[in-house]
Amino acid sequence: MKNFIKIYFIAVALLVSTLYAEAQRIPTEDDYYKIITIPAPEGVLLEVGGVATLPDGRIAVSTRRGDVWVIENAALAEGGSPTYTLFASGLHEPLGLAYKDQALYAAQRGELTKLVDTNGDGKADVYETIYAWPISGHYHEYSFGPKIAPDGSFFVTGNVAFGDEEWWRGESRRPWRGWTMKIHPDGTLEPWATGMRSPCGLGMIDGEFFYDDNQGDFMGSGGIFHVTKGSFTGHPAGLRWTNLPNSPVKLTSEQFFASIDERRIKKNGQHIKPENIADEKNPNLLYKFKEKFPETRIPAVWLPHGVLGISNSEIIRDETAGKFGPFAGQIFVGDQGQSKVMRVVMEKVKGEFQGVAFDFRSGFQSGVLRMNWGHDGSMYVGETNRGWGSAGTTNSGLQRLLWMGKVPMEMKTVRAMPDGFEIEFTLPVDKGKAEDLSSYVGRSYIYKYHSVYGSPTINEEKLNIKGVKVSEDGTKVRLVIDNLRQYYLHEITVPGIRSKDSNLPVLHASAYYTLNNIPEGVKLPASELSTKKSTTATTKAAPAKTTTTTATSSKKAPTYAEIEPLLVKNTCTACHAVNKRQVGPAFADIAKRKYSNDRIVQLIYNPEPKNWPEHETPMAPMPQVPKAEALKIAAWINSLRIEKAPTP
Repeated sequence: MKNFIKIYFIAVALLVSTLYAEAQRIPTEDDYYKIITIPAPEGVLLEVGGVATLPDGRIAVSTRRGDVWVIENAALAEGGSPTYTLFASGLHEPLGLAYKDQALYAAQRGELTKLVDTNGDGKADVYETIYAWPISGHYHEYSFGPKIAPDGSFFVTGNVAFGDEEWWRGESRRPWRGWTMKIHPDGTLEPWATGMRSPCGLGMIDGEFFYDDNQGDFMGSGGIFHVTKGSFTGHPAGLRWTNLPNSPVKLTSEQFFASIDERRIKKNGQHIKPENIADEKNPNLLYKFKEKFPETRIPAVWLPHGVLGISNSEIIRDETAGKFGPFAGQIFVGDQGQSKVMRVVMEKVKGEFQGVAFDFRSGFQSGVLRMNWGHDGSMYVGETNRGWGSAGTTNSGLQRLLWMGKVPMEMKTVRAMPDGFEIEFTLPVDKGKAEDLSSYVGRSYIYKYHSVYGSPTINEEKLNIKGVKVSEDGTKVRLVIDNLRQYYLHEITVPGIRSKDSNLPVLHASAYYTLNNIPEGVKLPASELSTKKSTTATTKAAPAKTTTTTATSSKKAPTYAEIEPLLVKNTCTACHAVNKRQVGPAFADIAKRKYSNDRIVQLIYNPEPKNWPEHETPMAPMPQVPKAEALKIAAWINSLRIEKAPTP
């Protein structure tokens, strides 16, 4: 009996200890949204280029190798075996798939194709060309789509090619490269808009067409654009064809380059790649170009490069009526390079779209290219990295993202207000912490509009948060900010916020709001605001400064814990991991090259992709990294040669 009592109390103690540990553990993304891998048939490399859901719940996927597979029982991947049927083959790299009226539609490199099974044997016996467009044969002339418009027509986008000697410049070598094409069911083409560079992600939201572009020349960072007929979204290559009689865009190449220097420079007979001009006094900005040419569209939502992806992809809206969690009606955006999915909420202010972006779910096995909804409300995610590189452990695959039924502590959305922003949370907040100004920190910034590949963040300014008001139910917080800037990206971080009942921090504590217009309306009176500010510094409120004292007071190289905020702030972790190859080489592999600290800093500012020929994606120059921070990062990298690389 004594042994039984002893064992009983030991068991109770272990249980209490386990429950306490569980209660103290901070939940992660995996606690709320689980990634399930769907196995592919033996010998099939499932490099997914398109995903479509059929009316009976089966999932159709197109592959970059030209096949279309139809999958039955894909949702039973953990407890059963999905069945694959080869529906079509021989296509030319179809990078999109849509279902309409008992047919699948795929955008091949040079045509929109209708695939029909007329005899009911589960295989396409009709391959019908709806419309074919010219191609030059350049490897980068991808075509994306289709997305189906409310009138039954199809939107398809065409990627630009790149130069021969000037390989960094996007080119439109054939008509409608760098364009959005609207293709009608009768096979007629309606050129819709131009200015696209790498328009991989397409979306139809409430009958409106959107796409996202990737950082590159004339694209300072990734972003989501609302595209109306006749729009110009920033990249000049497609302007070559605006002289054609059916072009809805009137801006010409001559007008464009009379306004912006293309910076074509030769040295010793060779073209020189333009680089960012540090401390440029009057850089070109896209919104200023719009003032001169009103057909120019600025991003509805910027997706900060290296933070919210590096190669943005599919755009889909949550139409699961709550089956996917507390974000019904919101938008999800994939990223191929970082192998993750982001979350976006848009609103119309003064007739234009703008909105906020958040991180959502990382950890997919390969680059996220396409997503679609299953009938059960889960998200199907098609993946590939061939030729592009991505985070993850495999080159391709199909995975399923399933909501586990628990509501995460998140910023559900952020809305623009006349005097700041309103943050809505998924759970009520601890009012004491939410009324403390130390719980918030933020900044605003913008990107250059130039022929350089990408842009540093410029014109940075700390947000001056003057006061806060918490709603009665604790789900909303009004932040009053007296230095809002139109057209700028406003980054808001809430490190001090906790949920009321469980004391949970916000799972993704940063929001990125693109403020194209400041709304009219009533401003909050000062008498309604809390202005208290605790003296206790908030954790991770300003990651760029958290390691300054430690790093400068010691001659030793910083530890990973000390350097991580700098790696995150300067977007190093977008492409590099400590011990494993990602988009770029592992930090530990860089350490093996035995560069000096100064040489690493030099390579941060002016990378030499030839040093790493096995990596397909060249690193963009990072002149915006402060010299002191670059030296700390270099010292830490070199410390990995003599220490075992820590696991983050």
